[in-house]
Amino acid sequence: MNMLKKTLLLLCYLILPLGVSAQTVKGKLIDENSQPLPFANVVLLSLPDSAFVNGTVSGEDGAFTLEATSENQIVKISSIGYKTVCKPISPANIGIVQLVSDAQVLGEIVVKADLPKMQLKGDAMVTTVQGSILEKAGTGEDLLNKIPGVSAGDDEVNVFGSGTPEIYINGRKVRDNSELDQLASDQIKRVEVVKNPGARYDASVKAVIRIITKKVVGEGFGFNNRFITRHRRTYGWTTFDQYNFNYRKGGFDLSGTLLGGKFRNGNNQMLGMTTYLDKLWEQEMDARYGKNSNSNVQGVLSLNYQFNEKHSMGIRYDMDKYFNSISDWRFNTTVYADKELYETNTSTMLGEDPSTKHSLNYYYNGQIGDWNIDFNADGLWNVKEESQHTKEITNGNTETNVNTFNKNNGTLYASKLVVSYPLWQGSLSFGGEYSHTNRSNLYLNQEGILANDDSRIKEGSTAAFMDYSRSFGKVDMQAGVRYENVNFDYYEQGKHMDEQSREFNNIFPSVNINFPIGKTQVQLSYSSGITRPSYDMLRSNTYYSNKYTYQTGNPFLKPIINQDVVLSASYKWVNFSFTYNRTKDDIMQINEPYSETDPTISLLRIVNAKPYNNIISAITLSPVIGCWNPQLMAQVHKQWFHTEGHEGELTLSKPRMVIVWRNSFTLPAGFLLDVNGTYYTKGHTQNTYMGINSLDVSMGLYKSFFNERLSLQFQVTNLLEKNDMECTVYSGIKTTTDYITNFRRFSLTMRYKFNATKSKYKGTGAGESQKNRM
Repeated sequence: MNMLKKTLLLLCYLILPLGVSAQTVKGKLIDENSQPLPFANVVLLSLPDSAFVNGTVSGEDGAFTLEATSENQIVKISSIGYKTVCKPISPANIGIVQLVSDAQVLGEIVVKADLPKMQLKGDAMVTTVQGSILEKAGTGEDLLNKIPGVSAGDDEVNVFGSGTPEIYINGRKVRDNSELDQLASDQIKRVEVVKNPGARYDASVKAVIRIITKKVVGEGFGFNNRFITRHRRTYGWTTFDQYNFNYRKGGFDLSGTLLGGKFRNGNNQMLGMTTYLDKLWEQEMDARYGKNSNSNVQGVLSLNYQFNEKHSMGIRYDMDKYFNSISDWRFNTTVYADKELYETNTSTMLGEDPSTKHSLNYYYNGQIGDWNIDFNADGLWNVKEESQHTKEITNGNTETNVNTFNKNNGTLYASKLVVSYPLWQGSLSFGGEYSHTNRSNLYLNQEGILANDDSRIKEGSTAAFMDYSRSFGKVDMQAGVRYENVNFDYYEQGKHMDEQSREFNNIFPSVNINFPIGKTQVQLSYSSGITRPSYDMLRSNTYYSNKYTYQTGNPFLKPIINQDVVLSASYKWVNFSFTYNRTKDDIMQINEPYSETDPTISLLRIVNAKPYNNIISAITLSPVIGCWNPQLMAQVHKQWFHTEGHEGELTLSKPRMVIVWRNSFTLPAGFLLDVNGTYYTKGHTQNTYMGINSLDVSMGLYKSFFNERLSLQFQVTNLLEKNDMECTVYSGIKTTTDYITNFRRFSLTMRYKFNATKSKYKGTGAGESQKNRM
């Protein structure tokens, strides 16, 4: 036993006799950056044999409580990547304990212990990035695409079985997924994936990803620059450049981002529509020419001041502007009536859709005694205009021109308060959230083919929640309840529409239990949630797509109500999960005849579906075999969904499987090679049948230079061009088929860093679900 341990034990023996026989021990853990350290192991040991008495894990705020049963006991605190700390139980309030990294520096080489990749901790599946090959993934988005049960690409993130997650970086809500590209994977310490969020999150949130970054090193000025160029066959080149800077001095922190680029994309699809009326109407639409291009400028400026380890506040401004947004779509349509040619049509559609968005966030994060306070206030202002000019030639000689203009103007104000306090050997969190939304919609069609629209939505949302967590030996429990009240007011031409205006009152309970069975960690949870329709879905007017297709919303839409039971288990490098889901009033798009006088025109409309059940089962294997880091995930989704077909009710319950095989190889000379494959099988989703198996094979090669200051990454996605999609949508007397062709894409990323540091900004945002709906 070394001298430090002997000294510590001697102090424990001298101090412990002064204590009482039973008392509540509490404290708070922080990391080297004075940030709360969640999910650390806190164990009570008896002396002198160091036998286990009981244990817990620190909460999201780093706080913990334990019940000491004897005077001769000490507290042992440990966490992955940190040195273990022992503390006496007297005084009972240990106070703030700062853990330091266990990395050892030998010259220019950092030696780190082998860290496990995945663990079930608290409410989350935690993947450790620090000290693993994941540090070389590239951007934050590239990293998420390697996390078990998560896929990410093209600014879209999906948690298998749960859908689109809410993402946080060091407690701050990510407003735009392009922020993930602004974060380098080697800045990330760990990633936590929550499939059943608790009451403190909005009831519409189905999954949460929490990204925790490493300790910020150094002061002064730092910057990093990232240049990306991509090429996709047919659509051409996309290029953009991103500059991030940061200045830090003491508690003062100023950071910003400026990003600009030219983006190109497109569409290549074949559509078919069959309508079963007195005649069999069939339409074949060749839409294999569709190109989009736009220029984008984004700016972020944040100011943060940390007074001390207990108090900090800051303000952040975001601006996002799209301009030169041009689309060029061309369609060739053939219509048959009872298998005989009825008419042909050629359409050319040119569009422009510039948009501007501004957002502002203020936050305060503090601790007063045992009370932890987190307050956020947000404002959001956005404007989007869409002009569409369509020229159609029917049967080669009849020309029609259609011009439409649509403008959306939205404003949001929101605030959120979260208060935490240690209570009854556990942790109690409670708070509230309020938001006010005002969104106007103006639609004009100068030819008068469709009616003009001037509507407005005003919505006030109030929420209150309470969440309590406590450990009972090796069992961790968390329970919460959330109440939401929403007042929805709908106006047309300035007049309040009583029938469309409604009030919603909902209560959402949640519970989570985490316990070991031998060496296997098991998690069982239940939650209920809601998904409110986007404001675009709630519009009442009809939009013109082309001669044969109109679109409309539905101001009578009900929100989706979900209930989920999730069972998860983790043993070493094996993870398993099973989810049962009950969905009521799911929102889906149907295709129906627009009028009896012209059966060739289809109306795409949003409706609520009948209640139905889902089950989702998944297993992930992620061993480490020398320089090879494989990860194999298999998931099966099965639904019991009923909808109307042209011959009566249909049961759509064919299961669909997805298999993801990711492989990372550490090569000589510091090269990293990724080879990944994702395979989707046929099956049903809502009222849609996915009719072909698809395969997406991607590869990436990474190399850094000059002590990680310069890095290059080359990537190719859809290498074999087998990632096409074919679907059939059932909508009563109309059946729609859609075949989309996806092309191979090449990407080269170059990043340079100089004394780069990460902002300390801790704002979490408010009114997030309303922002997403706008």
